[in-house]
Amino acid sequence: MSASWKQRPEGGGRLAIALILGIARLGGRRVGRVLLYPITLYFLIVRGPERRASRAYLSRVLGRPARLLDVARHLHTFAATILDRVYMLCGQMRRFDVSIDGLEPLRQLLDRGRGALIFGSHLGSFDALRVLATERPDVQVKVVLDKAHNPALTELLGRLNPKLAAGIIDAGMDSTSIVMAIKHATEEGALVALLVDRPRPEDPVLPVSFLGRTASLPTAPWLVAAVLKVPVVLAFGLYRGGNRYQLSFETFSDGLDLPRRQRAPVLAVLMRDYAARLEHHTRSAPYNWFNFYDFWNSHHADATPLAVDADTAVQRRTAVRRTA
Repeated sequence: MSASWKQRPEGGGRLAIALILGIARLGGRRVGRVLLYPITLYFLIVRGPERRASRAYLSRVLGRPARLLDVARHLHTFAATILDRVYMLCGQMRRFDVSIDGLEPLRQLLDRGRGALIFGSHLGSFDALRVLATERPDVQVKVVLDKAHNPALTELLGRLNPKLAAGIIDAGMDSTSIVMAIKHATEEGALVALLVDRPRPEDPVLPVSFLGRTASLPTAPWLVAAVLKVPVVLAFGLYRGGNRYQLSFETFSDGLDLPRRQRAPVLAVLMRDYAARLEHHTRSAPYNWFNFYDFWNSHHADATPLAVDADTAVQRRTAVRRTA
């Protein structure tokens, strides 16, 4: 099983794009959902590393040995969100029954004209965030995406939502350029969305406890947030079956502050708290976990976790929150 997600090919590439678009546009969502079953069976048989990663993860989160049927359900859930992505990116959010939690604090933030970082993950559908285009059409959403590693997704965005594609902040740029692009976007009141659960092989990481074992999360998003002093909002778009999605926004901070002398322990507290929220939502929707690689045994996971005293952690966690 590949230890790094970067070592796995992007599933399907341009052929997958043509297939997805053809099904969605010619057959419609109802036909597309029927075809998800043979597609799921194909990936269940052909993609061995993903199948084994799914079984290992499900055994951990379900607390029992995962059956092949569990793995099939896991893959089918992923395939369903990929199909729905076509309609979401086309702005057809009315097809879906989306319940939204925590929108009011985000709405107040936007009313003040403040930009923010939206931290998402490979849990559920981050595309459910597109519901904001219906709620707040005046709000600009920019996505941080590694174009080189995701050429098929980049092409899909270009076809279905040219405006969103034009606003992509390429994660393949050097770090200074990325920070400056995010800074410019947030200063204009935009929401900058990025996924913060997968480190690239070259990324600095910090070990955290996740689902009972140590996993490594990238530190760069948190350091960027601290440098720019912009609000951080967590977003979880969970697929609940059929056409139902649950979108949850959680205001994590109104502006991070990492004192130089306490940077490491304070950062450890922040990322531990984030991992706890990610675990909470993962247990709520276990088949929404779309990291189909060995998440815990990547080459980052041999780093030593930072120890933080519990009482000190609470004090430092409070210190990094700023009220409006």
